Amino acid sequence: MTNLLTAKAPARPARTTARGPRRAGQGGWTPWLYLAPALVVLAALLVYPIYQLGLISFLEYTQAQVSGGQPTTFQGFGNYATLFGDSQFWQVLLATVLFATACVVTTLAVGCALAVLLTRVRALPRLALMAAALGAWATPAITGSTVWVFLFDPDYGPVNRVFGLGDYSWTYGRFSAFTLVLLEVVWCSFPFVMVTVYAGIRAIPGEVLEAAALDGASQWKIWRSVTAPMLRPILLVVTIQSIIWDFKVFTQIYVMTNGGGIAGQNLVLNVYAYQKAFASSQYSLGSAIGVVMLVILLAVSLGYLRLLRRQGEEL
Repeated sequence: MTNLLTAKAPARPARTTARGPRRAGQGGWTPWLYLAPALVVLAALLVYPIYQLGLISFLEYTQAQVSGGQPTTFQGFGNYATLFGDSQFWQVLLATVLFATACVVTTLAVGCALAVLLTRVRALPRLALMAAALGAWATPAITGSTVWVFLFDPDYGPVNRVFGLGDYSWTYGRFSAFTLVLLEVVWCSFPFVMVTVYAGIRAIPGEVLEAAALDGASQWKIWRSVTAPMLRPILLVVTIQSIIWDFKVFTQIYVMTNGGGIAGQNLVLNVYAYQKAFASSQYSLGSAIGVVMLVILLAVSLGYLRLLRRQGEEL
């Protein structure tokens, strides 16, 4: 008995922290070694061009400097002062924000509505709708823009003939031209929203939706009170990506309005920067517009990451 009482108790295992025992080699430089190839590629394709863009925006860089006829001089924030003092820049910025907002809202509405429709139709119509949507998504922007211009052509377009619009020119008026471009942008953008939201809806347990229906909730109330809150992370992702895509639209505007419309009435920031840099050979002003766009999109992206982090903490 004495021997049993005086025997040493077995040693307890070492107490670990909530993060678990730290393994050899964990942390330090090991993760960076795995990320090194991707970081090198990003530095070559992204960091250096951004550096050059920012550098040119602080210089006097026109065709004279490009050809070597005049030396390059440092302007500081002079290009930004010129840009912010130009009333056309603020008009184009406002038009870009409004146009991008309309595109994002319409794309989300169409994509979400068709995603819900996919859950309620049979297999064959679902397959046909998915194939048509993916075909629109896979169409190059310049090809889709050319097709839409033909569809709404005042002389040969089938849309004017079917609806009896005569020789009405959709690209002549400012709002009609923006509307035409908006339709094309939504046409090539809604498939991403539709497929992503449809996958999210299919991941929701059927019992939750059935319980809401048994409680007497309408389809709209089920979407607003049950489906949409559960799809909030997915809706946030597609919203932010749509904002980034639609804010920097270039091809559709340039092709469908012939470079920005009559007297520049359909300019957006991307086309405006192109005109300043290449049509007017004011490369420094074009670079300054590019930097402004970069700052705006970075602010949107950082807001997106902050929301994702907040949602992760809530979960």
